[in-house]
Amino acid sequence: MEILEKVAYMKGLAEGIGLDVKSKEGKLLKVMMDILDDVALELQDIRDEQADLEEGLDAVSEDLADVETCLYDLDEDEDEEDGDDDEEVYQTTCPNCEEEIFFDEDILAEGSVLCPNCGEELEFDLTDLSGCGGCCGACADPDEDGEDEDEDDEE
Repeated sequence: MEILEKVAYMKGLAEGIGLDVKSKEGKLLKVMMDILDDVALELQDIRDEQADLEEGLDAVSEDLADVETCLYDLDEDEDEEDGDDDEEVYQTTCPNCEEEIFFDEDILAEGSVLCPNCGEELEFDLTDLSGCGGCCGACADPDEDGEDEDEDDEE
């Protein structure tokens, strides 16, 4: 039996026994029953609101679970894709907007790329990638490097 039903039963008993509400004790019991009735109604409202909150929380929890599933699935897909791709990624800075730009070997082979931020075309000179071009002499032909000069210095 719910509290509200118990209070209603108690009021029915009081009426059934012919409670004299004009006496001091009758007035006191009448006030106490009215207070119990108010408390029972308030408690019922609180329980209803709690049930509504629980339903809302369950809905939010389910939505969050869906979002987590989507995010974690995306992360796993990206990890799998990253694991399958062993391509090198190159990076440069746009001289116009100073934004960092990332690209792969295919774009590098094309010789140029458009900056996604400002649209500036960046061109790549791939001739220096085969060697250093002799700027420091480290990749020069050993016969031309001056070993002969070292031999001359030793004599």
